[in-house]
Amino acid sequence: MSHKLFLAWLQLTRERARLLVATAGIAFAVILMFMQLGFQAALYESATRVHESLNADLVMINPRSRALMSMNNFSRRRLYQALGFDGVESINSVYVGLGTWKSPASQRDRAILVLGIDPSKTTLHIPEINQYLNKLKLDDVAILDRVSRPEFKPFITEVAQGNAIAPEINGRKIKVIGLFTVGSSFGSDALLITSEVNFLRIFKTRTASEINIGLLKVESDRDIERIVRAIQTSLPKDIQVLTHDGFVKFEKNYWQKNTAIGFVFTLGTIMGFIVGSVIVYQVLYTNVSDHLAEYATLKAMGYKDSYLLIMVFQEALILAILGYIPGFALTLGLYDLTKKATSLPMAMDIVRASLVLSLTILMCFISGAIAVRKLQAADPADIF
Repeated sequence: MSHKLFLAWLQLTRERARLLVATAGIAFAVILMFMQLGFQAALYESATRVHESLNADLVMINPRSRALMSMNNFSRRRLYQALGFDGVESINSVYVGLGTWKSPASQRDRAILVLGIDPSKTTLHIPEINQYLNKLKLDDVAILDRVSRPEFKPFITEVAQGNAIAPEINGRKIKVIGLFTVGSSFGSDALLITSEVNFLRIFKTRTASEINIGLLKVESDRDIERIVRAIQTSLPKDIQVLTHDGFVKFEKNYWQKNTAIGFVFTLGTIMGFIVGSVIVYQVLYTNVSDHLAEYATLKAMGYKDSYLLIMVFQEALILAILGYIPGFALTLGLYDLTKKATSLPMAMDIVRASLVLSLTILMCFISGAIAVRKLQAADPADIF
């Protein structure tokens, strides 16, 4: 096996320029797959950051809700009814609304996601938010996500320096007194958190009796799935009860199945795979064609097709590794650059690194399998 690998290496390195071009082409395909998968993962992670941080074991929503950006209302009475079920320890609620941010310093209105929480309870597992709970009890105050879109950087800088700002949210002046960190998403430009009372002042058409998200804490050592079934079967069908993980999956499913974004990133990954396959095929096919006489000589000497096929597949494996290494290294830099520019959670992980490596090897093997058809057809008598 080692001498076959050595021979495959000599075949590839005989034309250094061709090998360099092939490596660059495969690296480009690797980067393309990495970036598409990275954006897709960032989409799902950024869309579920709020969901992940909710202080709840069970989540109650309107079954017609599609995602956090489009949560339908339901009666708060359902939440109090759920408190009566055995095993439910406490309840909480969250108001969700998509507002318009307007500031004298800005010429454009910005879409901003607003959450209304009860400042007397711990709604989110984010210490930065919880330290402002007492201040959120004041009239017309709110806190802003510091990892918002770049357009909000001047406002964030002012607040970070201790200077409160007072933009208009849906036409009402709100004093931004502090910052926290959650992160931007594809759905909105920024996230603003305020109290329930202030939320209802911003969204004048909303009423206190209609909430968007109900949070339920379950007593320890209780069967959560049993409680979900009990609540879901006993209460009217105008509510849906999910586990905490189920609520996270609910958001991911929306972006994956009901929007074009998930499809676009998947298609981009497929296109990268196809581009790399074409590049490797051209290299291996040309290599086989240029050395067809040598291959025919080996066949005339008694070497079987399987021996030559394995050698071509080894060339494909070498190309895959040579292209993957620089592609992986460059992707790390691009991830970091994208994270700084967009505030999206772009980061490499072992699962994605392994997946792209597997796709790269598969891509090269498929190309090699197509290229060796010419080798299998090579007849020593015809060539000589």
